Amino acid sequence: MVRRHGDMLFRLCLVMLRSESDAEDAVQETVLKYLQKAPAFDGPEHEKAWLIRVAVNQCRDQQRFRMRHPQVSLDTLSACGASPESSGIIEALTRVPEPFRIVLTLYYVEEFPMEEIARVIGRSVSAVKMRLQKGRRLLEKIYREEYL
Repeated sequence: MVRRHGDMLFRLCLVMLRSESDAEDAVQETVLKYLQKAPAFDGPEHEKAWLIRVAVNQCRDQQRFRMRHPQVSLDTLSACGASPESSGIIEALTRVPEPFRIVLTLYYVEEFPMEEIARVIGRSVSAVKMRLQKGRRLLEKIYREEYL
């Protein structure tokens, strides 16, 4: 399971949490839940959807914790002189609100079809299309303001 889905889960968590160490923790917690629950799946797509849902929920839990217990990470302190290579589209994507960020990441980074994204996030295909449309506009606005 980790070989098949580990990289995808890490990228998703990284975009949501904006920190490699936090993303690694979220993936680790997702794998632990997978091992503890040992759920029965209808197929590989059901397994992937379950893992994504658990990872997203884990990221949200971490975000709530951070809001209640603010900290300044070492990455933030060392990023004061960030290089131009580190900025870009992924940086801008991390600033897009979560509902749009998840859909954009699943569609463009993980190349999921809209129907699968709809099933994973529990929304209709038309809602996914609207989130993609709004998300692209927000991403473009953030990118233009920050990097151009």
